[in-house]
Amino acid sequence: MNANLATNAYTKIGVESSLHAADPHMLIAMLYQGALLAIANARNGILRNDIPAKSKAISHAIRIIGEGLQASLDKNVGGQLAQDLDALYGYMCIRLAQANLKNDVEALDEVTRLLGEIKGAWDGIRPAKEAKLSAVAQQPMPTSKQPALVYGRG
Repeated sequence: MNANLATNAYTKIGVESSLHAADPHMLIAMLYQGALLAIANARNGILRNDIPAKSKAISHAIRIIGEGLQASLDKNVGGQLAQDLDALYGYMCIRLAQANLKNDVEALDEVTRLLGEIKGAWDGIRPAKEAKLSAVAQQPMPTSKQPALVYGRG
């Protein structure tokens, strides 16, 4: 994933969060979560017969997937996996458009399952730096056998 593309895509689609504190891995995780939330909102819109809410939520999900996840793929570095994800994201956008036209909850559920599987795999991959920091944080603090220094006493 290209960090700059992911950051630009993330800010462009308007997902709320603190971008300065998030690393590229976290940005992609946020995009997955945002897309899943938008699809859930679309599903609720269909079930409530709230067509404007459904359409807005599906449009948002398509933008997150297309302008966020798909646009952040680096096909030169990612090889076949990036190409496969690109095709899958394209398929998801088509299914979402079909769901919008036909009020098709099953199409939304299909995209939710696909995104959920990819998100689960993504969440299982932690950047090496984060894993090292976590390992260091879990180590017990060393104890000193020397008496503590007390400042201010003469």
